[in-house]
Amino acid sequence: MADKKISEITAELKACDISALAGFIDTYQVDERPGVVKLVDRARKMVEKQYAEIARMDRLKQFERGYWNQGMRLVCGIDEAGRGPLAGPVVAGAVIFDPDCDILYINDSKKLSAAKREELYDEIMDKALAVGVGIATPQRIDEINILQATYEAMRMAIAELGVTPDVLLNDAVTIPAVEIPQVPIIKGDAKSFSIGAASIIAKVTRDRMMIEYDKQYPEYGFAGHKGYGTKEHYEALRTYGVTPIHRRSFLESMGEAYK
Repeated sequence: MADKKISEITAELKACDISALAGFIDTYQVDERPGVVKLVDRARKMVEKQYAEIARMDRLKQFERGYWNQGMRLVCGIDEAGRGPLAGPVVAGAVIFDPDCDILYINDSKKLSAAKREELYDEIMDKALAVGVGIATPQRIDEINILQATYEAMRMAIAELGVTPDVLLNDAVTIPAVEIPQVPIIKGDAKSFSIGAASIIAKVTRDRMMIEYDKQYPEYGFAGHKGYGTKEHYEALRTYGVTPIHRRSFLESMGEAYK
């Protein structure tokens, strides 16, 4: 083992799956070369970080577990993305997990990188018991206002699940015209496993839509700001005017230049 180059051991650690870290540590902890000692210490920190994340995810299931323990298997988390932008739809996600489902790194989508959201989106879609998505267009937002459009998107997401939830865990809201029991949780996307997952589904779905809109309207920069009111976006509005995906009700207070 001592004749193995440190560069080789470094490459081994980089390629090491989390489940193999214990074996890596056992193998190399007797190697006293400073470079190897550092690598073993790095592996131990990776294991500690993994255990901390497992503990965090266990805490994140506290709301779901309370209902699972009451025999309510179909606990649905609901959240939305896109209430604030000047353009594009508002999107709602609804997610139900089986009690034995384990996914690490679920969190409020805003706290995750775009790459991590994409990775988790695929894992949620693969492992969730049911996923629903609801979309309210800019035209619908203008017609009934953003709050009612958000509620409508949430009802659509629930309907898309294919099953009827036993209880809804919502991020801070109570959805009108829904007979299923609801539990609004303030900052629920950072406190609930299923709400956090719903926030990721909603965010990734909407971001993908805005990237497609960027191809239709490249001068507006939708792929970058996703329709939010950035300096670049306001300048594009002044130069090119309003597109069919802009929320005209959001622009009315900004003067003639934005109508």
